Amino acid sequence: MTKRHIALLLSAAALVSCGVAAAPATSSGKVHLVHPGESVQKAVDAAKAGDTVLVLPGTYRESVKITTPRLTLRGMGSSTILQPAEKAQDECGKRGNGICVAGAKGAPLRDVTVSHLTVRGFSRAGLMAVGTDHLTVRSVTAADNGVWGIAEERATRSVYRQNTARNNGDAGLFLANTVTAEQGATDTKGTRIADNRLENNRIGVTVRRLRAVSVTGNDVTGNCAGVFVVGDENKPKTGDVTVRGNRVAKNNKYCAKTERLPFLQGSGIVLTGVEKTEVTGNTVTGNSGTSPLSGGIVLFKSFVGATSEGNRIHGNTVRDNSPADLVDQENAKSGNTFQGNTCKASTPAGLC
Repeated sequence: MTKRHIALLLSAAALVSCGVAAAPATSSGKVHLVHPGESVQKAVDAAKAGDTVLVLPGTYRESVKITTPRLTLRGMGSSTILQPAEKAQDECGKRGNGICVAGAKGAPLRDVTVSHLTVRGFSRAGLMAVGTDHLTVRSVTAADNGVWGIAEERATRSVYRQNTARNNGDAGLFLANTVTAEQGATDTKGTRIADNRLENNRIGVTVRRLRAVSVTGNDVTGNCAGVFVVGDENKPKTGDVTVRGNRVAKNNKYCAKTERLPFLQGSGIVLTGVEKTEVTGNTVTGNSGTSPLSGGIVLFKSFVGATSEGNRIHGNTVRDNSPADLVDQENAKSGNTFQGNTCKASTPAGLC
């Protein structure tokens, strides 16, 4: 957001506090200001496409559902906090989510922005997006949520930038084609996960059954596993993913096994059942454990028999990981290549 836009928002806020219900924020929309004690959902319901709902610092015990295109929901920083209501009255809250950005099947909700606020303590996800196109989530803190910090399914062209996700029960950031059906990977048309901080979750970032995703410049530390790119036996495969320039360090928290995975500890970057993915320019250090998925950068042989093929792991700094810096559980015919990595130990030997 530009300085001019911020100034316009604050000027609009001042007008509203003096009794003006809504004021111009840009040439195409209005600002709806929400004070502590007021309902964020009511302001969202009153807003039209192109409007901004600006939420002042305070704690708001409610969930919020967005179904209006080109809407911006913006707080004033980490001190604008959404927490669960004592008794959820709306569909979003009853499902255990803090913010729901919801399009209809076959009619994606376009150009929504959520930024500069905190969602914490929800039983499922801090923010859940379903059926969106060109969603932007920026400078959001998602903490202490039961399953995911920030999650999406059936979405295209999303941007997740400069968010913090910590202490969430599963992934800090979870992106999938769908969580309710078995089907092939979806082309996201260029979803970006950039410059986020992901700490003390079960998994920092999970990209599951998707194509055309970039994961760049993130700081991933203190999780049970850092970055998971996950495919399975469905077609098309997960692939065309770029994992570049991330710092993935000391993801050594212990997490018990689940129905899908063994226990996790000490996994840096894991690829399983994926194709044509590039892992480059990452710094992966100090990830140590005895899980089947432990190691610095790991190509894991999928439990359902899906192979990882044609992936490039090159130009990474990978050190002080255990049982090895580079781990390849695939066969020699898989076409995966390891080139120019700075590392000491690999399984099998000779990858460094």
